[in-house]
Amino acid sequence: MTTVQHWIAGELTDAGSTRTAPVYNPATGQVAAEVLLADAADVDRAVDAAWEAFPGWSQTSLSARAKIMFAFRELLNAHAPELAEVITDQHGKVLSDALGEVQRGLEVVEFACGIPSLLKGDYSDQVSTGVDTFSFREPLGVCAGITPFNFPAMVPMWMFPVAIACGNTFVLKPSERDPSASLLIADLWKRAGLPDGVFNVVHGDKVAVDAILDSPRVAAVSFVGSTPIARYIHERASANGKRVQALGGAKNHAIVMPDADVDFAADHLSAAAFGSAGERCMAISAAVAVGSAADRVVEAVADRARAVKVGSGRDAASEMGPVVTREAQQRILGLIDSGEKQGAAIAVDGRELVVPGYEDGFFVGPTVIDKVTAEMDIYTQEIFGPVLSVVRTDDVDEAIALINANPYGNGTAIFTSSGEAARRFQRGVDVGMIGINVPIPVPMAFYSFGGWKDSLFGDKHVHGPEGVSFYTRAKVVTARWPHVDHASEASFHFPTSK
Repeated sequence: MTTVQHWIAGELTDAGSTRTAPVYNPATGQVAAEVLLADAADVDRAVDAAWEAFPGWSQTSLSARAKIMFAFRELLNAHAPELAEVITDQHGKVLSDALGEVQRGLEVVEFACGIPSLLKGDYSDQVSTGVDTFSFREPLGVCAGITPFNFPAMVPMWMFPVAIACGNTFVLKPSERDPSASLLIADLWKRAGLPDGVFNVVHGDKVAVDAILDSPRVAAVSFVGSTPIARYIHERASANGKRVQALGGAKNHAIVMPDADVDFAADHLSAAAFGSAGERCMAISAAVAVGSAADRVVEAVADRARAVKVGSGRDAASEMGPVVTREAQQRILGLIDSGEKQGAAIAVDGRELVVPGYEDGFFVGPTVIDKVTAEMDIYTQEIFGPVLSVVRTDDVDEAIALINANPYGNGTAIFTSSGEAARRFQRGVDVGMIGINVPIPVPMAFYSFGGWKDSLFGDKHVHGPEGVSFYTRAKVVTARWPHVDHASEASFHFPTSK
């Protein structure tokens, strides 16, 4: 059986810990590989490699860095189908979705290719007589990324292209559930000409995570995952003096107004709820049907849920694949059971779905649950599965209040033909990313991604301008070049301009 190894200092390595974990093919339910689980010494080796590579890489010219970024971009684009297949086999999402994930990650690489412009400083001439002031940004050192299973290519590429382009070195700890994509990416970096040690991969569980958080040589940590773990990582890494951006969970709502095009809204709601089997931090898990829209929304979304083609991600006819593990499947089924017991109405039931030829796969069918209330477990918990809850409200203000009462603030959307309602919504919700007739408002790479409240711990979002800011720190220089025959004009009073 294949053993997924670490990538340290430019090569695969299996030295160190012998602990392993199974890697499943979610469609078949069978173990497809074993992945090494790093201990603290393995993490230290990766951090040491990054530490040793940092002086040289940080002093590499911007033009040379950009050339490597462009070469990596070309290789990534050429190998996108291969990378998508690796993602599908270990995550379960359909190939078209996996290709879309690679494309969105590629866009961040393209953003980072512009690093010479992104790192331009400021210059102010003659701020005082004979005195100039200018600023520039420098890399932090060794940075680390701890990333989730649901986007094994895209989420890491929210982090390391920007970090590396800024002159940092990087240690990636991907999810142990679908670890192989990161190794293909590491090989592409090497082929692009990235010096050994600038990009490293260590696989593992909490042991590896804690070793990263505690390492005195790691300057910054980026994380995407659940809120409890995001809070833990932020607290522990911050206590150890690190810069931290930790993105947590979500409960994303989409309001459907009575004036909305219900068919248009239902098409996009079903795609946003059931795409990637709902295993997206930006998935819509709660549709808020306002007033007279409610019955029409439930009927339209239910029709589309029943029509979703569920199967193996390798099957070109499949629109939705399995969830990632048996444990995830059982948890989702349990939440659907809970919703029914607590009084919700099951409009479309995906609990009994069986995919012919894949009877042991981790499948849950698209599920629509009507008349959900804010007290039910199906609403309060992040489901992370193909389940759309419908909550009914009387008006847009009640809908906005519902969203703002939720502890999460990742993404939200409104379907309406009213500019007034849309403007009231976008100004009124306490959420970081907002869509207007767009159900999954993931910003393009030249903006930054991140939520509010319990969806983000730290003050910086990922990629885009805030990513550059996160992975660098500023220096401001005030300079004077006096004539040798002039008086120094030094004084004991506080310096002022003149």
